[in-house]
Amino acid sequence: MSARTTEEITSAIRAAVQAAVWAPSVHNTQPWSFAVDGEEIALRADSDRKLRLGDAAGREMLISCGAALMNVRLTLSALGWQPHVRVLPDPDRPALLATVRMGEAVVADEHTRLLHAEIERRRTHRAGFTDLPVPERLIEALVAQAQAEGARLTPVRSEAAVRVLAALTCAAQDVQSQDRLLTLEMISWAQPPGSSRGDGVPAQGYPREPRRTSPHFAQRDYAHGHPWGSDADQFFAASTGTVAVLTTPADAREDWITAGQALQRVLLHASAYDVHAAFHTQALEMVHLREFLREELLSGRHPQMIMRLGYTSDDSEGIRRPVTDLLKER
Repeated sequence: MSARTTEEITSAIRAAVQAAVWAPSVHNTQPWSFAVDGEEIALRADSDRKLRLGDAAGREMLISCGAALMNVRLTLSALGWQPHVRVLPDPDRPALLATVRMGEAVVADEHTRLLHAEIERRRTHRAGFTDLPVPERLIEALVAQAQAEGARLTPVRSEAAVRVLAALTCAAQDVQSQDRLLTLEMISWAQPPGSSRGDGVPAQGYPREPRRTSPHFAQRDYAHGHPWGSDADQFFAASTGTVAVLTTPADAREDWITAGQALQRVLLHASAYDVHAAFHTQALEMVHLREFLREELLSGRHPQMIMRLGYTSDDSEGIRRPVTDLLKER
């Protein structure tokens, strides 16, 4: 096997970092940075972008970074290099979440190429879905994707359990909306129309007047009294979709990174079949509600993400910061 050239290394590393930035993150905070040293990429958590009130422990920040790590892995694999990953490699550097080194040459399989092709196409949805159900075979495939990363995706089959999740989401949203400081933190990541920012939630990224689904899962109020939002897709967006919960057996920092990688693998596989996801983290941001879900609905497993899956004609554009803003000195 011939040695790879500097140009090949540089091209693959840059492509991997460029792909990483398209990962989903809470409020599109993009709480990550990268450093490159030869054939190795270091992924760091950017604590300046952590939600200090809504995500004090950094759980959602690390899930977001885990999703970015999955994009790095997939991109190197798709380009023909085996990624060698070390998660939390240095206890004395807690912000260093992972290192990924380019390994031996490999031939990407069809599924890797399928997932990689969805990285920039995948979008977060923030409304209801059409009445078209997600096929059971696809749901089973998404469960397998999460399992491959060491997490569990549980489709919620019981109507009563769906109602519980919806009710807790609405209750948490109502409580959080009464917290002035929490609200200010959230809307600091909301963009007004015409904004040129490369982060946060754009004004066209959520419905102007969301239709209530049954049962209803409350959405974040990014507009906060402003006439912002999109009118697209509202006539058909009245279905809750398929509700699912992503869980891990433990709840340490490594588990949160695992959850992020599993989440992104699920989302990319779903996107390949035109299925979108809507996230609901409100109840998971409240300790007592999260623990209630763990004990009463999830057999002791730790909930990392509540989501709805379904079909939509939403074709909104994603926004990301340029790679040059994310590369830091090693």
